[in-house]
Amino acid sequence: MIGAEALLRTLVGSGVNVCFANPGTSEMHFVAALDAVSEMRGVLVLFEGVATGATDGYARMTGAPAVALLHLGPGLGNGLANLHNARRSRVPVVTVVGDHASYHKRFDAQLESDIESVARNVSGWIRRTARAEDTGPDAADAVAAALGPPAQVATLILPADASWSDGAAPAAAPPRPRYGAVPAAEIESIAATLRNGQRCGLLLGGAALQERGLRAAARIAAECGIELFAETFPTRLARGAGLPAVERLPYLAELAKGQLEGLQHLFLADARAPVSFFAYPGKPSYLVPDQCDVGVLAGGADDVPAALEALADAVDAGSDSGGAPAARPRRPGGELTAETVGQALGALLPEDAIVSDEANTSGIYMTGPTAGAPPHDWLTLTGGSIGQGLPVAVGAAVAQPGRRVIALEADGSALYTIQSLWTMAREQLDVTVVLLSNRRYAILRMELARVGATASGERASAMLDIGDPDIDFVALARGLGVPASRPGTAEEFTTELERSLATPGPSLIEAVVPSIF
Repeated sequence: MIGAEALLRTLVGSGVNVCFANPGTSEMHFVAALDAVSEMRGVLVLFEGVATGATDGYARMTGAPAVALLHLGPGLGNGLANLHNARRSRVPVVTVVGDHASYHKRFDAQLESDIESVARNVSGWIRRTARAEDTGPDAADAVAAALGPPAQVATLILPADASWSDGAAPAAAPPRPRYGAVPAAEIESIAATLRNGQRCGLLLGGAALQERGLRAAARIAAECGIELFAETFPTRLARGAGLPAVERLPYLAELAKGQLEGLQHLFLADARAPVSFFAYPGKPSYLVPDQCDVGVLAGGADDVPAALEALADAVDAGSDSGGAPAARPRRPGGELTAETVGQALGALLPEDAIVSDEANTSGIYMTGPTAGAPPHDWLTLTGGSIGQGLPVAVGAAVAQPGRRVIALEADGSALYTIQSLWTMAREQLDVTVVLLSNRRYAILRMELARVGATASGERASAMLDIGDPDIDFVALARGLGVPASRPGTAEEFTTELERSLATPGPSLIEAVVPSIF
């Protein structure tokens, strides 16, 4: 058996059965082996950033890794931004990067590069396979490393001769990850602090923001009167009617600092102490109040939901965590704005939907109207590197067939990975893309003032304007195989959204809306 087939059979045996691929010459034996290993689903993408973002979305919805197959160092480099986001998502990802045959590297061919150095920026585990015989064991180790705990990006570098040579065999699947229990003494110590009458907060992230963790945290808050917060950009947030509501920390540092002001204790559950996204003249980077002590309840290799449940029991919390009431806004009418788009989404969001949110500035109007919609999952831009929303929607749709995915996408961000639409069409994924087009980098217009830059001239403004010429997203979508429309009013948008949600396969609705900046 050649190395490529042994690698694929090991991956499938380890529960990894989806590969998002943008292959090249060095990966041709991997591609050919897909015919021999039919259990592995190969999903072709047109850009490496789509492959890496899709593995992130897939892992968010399954807790298990998919594979991103990339071509040499430049291919890995093209996928790096969404591997950065995946690293910040703290989800399991396996990246297989093909390389030149081992004997060819010394000739310094045109595509030769230092793959390890590129991978080191985003990977918690890196290995170069030496021989065909190592492909099976190395693949098993890559899956084990990706799963953790904690989960991480694992990068396996596969030389072409290790892939095409004989003498390989599949390896046994690695054991499933085991997350540890937080010691009872630590739970009791935190419980005592929560009972002492001081103002306390609990910041939730990662696994704490799925249903089990949310319900335990809500029990604690109801019993002790503490404040609950969520990370600004959570990996996966369970929300909607019947689920406990938790307020996300604002993106704007001054608002987040104000939200935390007065806290005396802040405990972290699979989250990091909050800091501002950027440095701003005269403003603090660390957002925790000076008088506030920060402690860690659980994270990393800990069983986070179990720790929250143990803490709820330790403070004698009741069993009823409560939840958001069922409520929907009316179908909107009149002018098409980001606000009326949010109202339409709240009126129509289906039960068990998955929302991939990269709406950026327009996104502030999306969360309020959907708070009382049927239960759904909300995925956000974890690492801040734009171009994540459409690939994450691809991965989520592959991971959860039967669930409608709604990609809320800003126009500027969409252009980074617009190739995602082609994969949606080819795979006939149930994705509704709501393309919010204000024809400018609105977030940067806001940041221009916040960092103290003084610019009012045409040259500076031109750097933040993507409306000259206007980009025709309907034409782009249709050219990539996705049906598309551009409604002109709120009523027309709502009708188009209703149609899309009821129609199998992908579609795009371009909503041209006024910018709020």
